[in-house]
Amino acid sequence: MFRPMRRIKQQLSNEECINILKNEVRGVLSVLGDNGYPYGIPINFYYSVDENKIFFHGAKEGHKTDSIKNCDKVSFCVYDKGVQSEVKKGLDVKSVIVFGRIKIVDDFNKTIDICRKLSEQFDFGDEYIEEEIKNFGKFVMVLELTPEHITGKIINES
Repeated sequence: MFRPMRRIKQQLSNEECINILKNEVRGVLSVLGDNGYPYGIPINFYYSVDENKIFFHGAKEGHKTDSIKNCDKVSFCVYDKGVQSEVKKGLDVKSVIVFGRIKIVDDFNKTIDICRKLSEQFDFGDEYIEEEIKNFGKFVMVLELTPEHITGKIINES
């Protein structure tokens, strides 16, 4: 169903892909938007190792939400900060693409739990996080992406 990677020598192992998902906090979520146009949204995320799911939060209405309600197939791209190559100019950058299906989390307690985990990645402090949840928790929507295919590669940007 999914294409094999063309430049196989640059392919990352599944373990390397998971490490990027565990350690990075931002990516681009792409949905099928209005009139069949792709719609890519820069967004922060939380990857649950135990569930092998990626979670996002956002408003309960808008372009992203409408698009997801119309089509649950999405792709999500994450890349690391890169490191200076030892043999070439430019950075060696690792990226991961996740293809999967996304849904709205209906369980309020899980929504709040995921919001906490998302926030904890940014070291805002417990007091701030709890205040935000108290004030805005009822207005937030959490999305759950179930991966169907994960692939990653390393490139040099030179």
